[in-house]
Amino acid sequence: MGPPRPAGPAMSREEADRELSRLHTERETVESTLQALQEHAGRRLLEGADLTGVTARRWAHAEGTITRLWACFDLYTDTLRAARELRSRHRWPTRDDLTELTALLRGTLTVPAEQPADTGEAEETPEELTLPQLVRRMNAWYARALDVVVAADAVWSALPARIDLLAEELGRVRSLARSVGVRPGEHPSGDDLEEITGELTALRAEVLRDPLAFWRPAGGSSAPGGGRPDTTRYDTAARALEDVRRDIDAVLTVRQDAEQRLMRLRDMLSRADRTLAEARTARVEVLARIAASEVPAVSGPPTALQEQLSRAAEYRRYAQWSRLSPLLERLEEQAEDELDRARESLAAVTAPLAVRAELRGRLDAYRAEVTRCGAAQDRLLVERYDAARRILWSAPCDLGAAENAVRRYVEAAREVFVPRQGDTAPAEHRGER
Repeated sequence: MGPPRPAGPAMSREEADRELSRLHTERETVESTLQALQEHAGRRLLEGADLTGVTARRWAHAEGTITRLWACFDLYTDTLRAARELRSRHRWPTRDDLTELTALLRGTLTVPAEQPADTGEAEETPEELTLPQLVRRMNAWYARALDVVVAADAVWSALPARIDLLAEELGRVRSLARSVGVRPGEHPSGDDLEEITGELTALRAEVLRDPLAFWRPAGGSSAPGGGRPDTTRYDTAARALEDVRRDIDAVLTVRQDAEQRLMRLRDMLSRADRTLAEARTARVEVLARIAASEVPAVSGPPTALQEQLSRAAEYRRYAQWSRLSPLLERLEEQAEDELDRARESLAAVTAPLAVRAELRGRLDAYRAEVTRCGAAQDRLLVERYDAARRILWSAPCDLGAAENAVRRYVEAAREVFVPRQGDTAPAEHRGER
């Protein structure tokens, strides 16, 4: 840094006084901002931290910038002090005084250029700057240094505290997990808790040593510190912990209502077993009473589910809640399916009996209507009714023949209904006419 060099014609006394006043005000502003930067909590933390990565590189450059800032400010202050001392010598400055004042206030100073970041120990090239140019340069340096300080302070203010709170919650979940038998190597949630623990430990260490790696600058913002902390890894860990907590809550719920769920499962499987037994009995009856009927086979009792149910009861007895929880969920779904399958099997087996009952009901309904119309002694109707009834009430019953016989009787009955009662046929059959 060198003394001022002359620049242009000498100023008048009034111009010199105005320039001195403006520069003095500017100096006070610069000094206050530099003091604020010097006292900033983020700067003090950066100075005492063991930094790595992005933060180490940027802080090393920012430290050099701050040192240069103070050196330039001292040069600015010394130049301004010399100018004020020169002006105070005479109330009415001489021409030589004004020439020297002009050189001080409007001349250039030799200052080192800013060393670019990540250039190591590159040689600095001096620059010639006027006092206003030097102030603008210091403002730019200040903004860049402040950006590093504010960003690091913002990350340190936001993330470590949140990580610590999440770690406390993690500790509570781990204790809860151990109480219900969720341990690493034995349950997926136990393994997840180990991973989350490792991630939070590593994340906290990285945040403390390299906070700027977790800073996302705001796009298009020129203000120092414009941006926000990057909480992606923290948010991922928090979501993972919440998922584990829900799993643990599910296991706790199992512990609280396991007996009731086991009783419901026993009841469901018992109903399925009874339904299958009823289906097997009905199949024997159908084969005996219905001729030439394809009756599906009926499976045996759900022994595999009964074995799983016994295992679930054993898990409950020995408080193995983490194993009981998924087993109960599977059993409940499979038991519902087993009961539905048993009901479907019973319905399929008894279908021929239902067809026979429907044919019998239709025959009797038309017989009652014929009697009401006074045609009960009609020879053709009597013959066809007797034929249909004989087939339907015989064993084994030929459903095909029975259906044909009932249809012939219904057709004959309808011929009787038309001349005798017009549209007074049973509502069930009027639409078929």
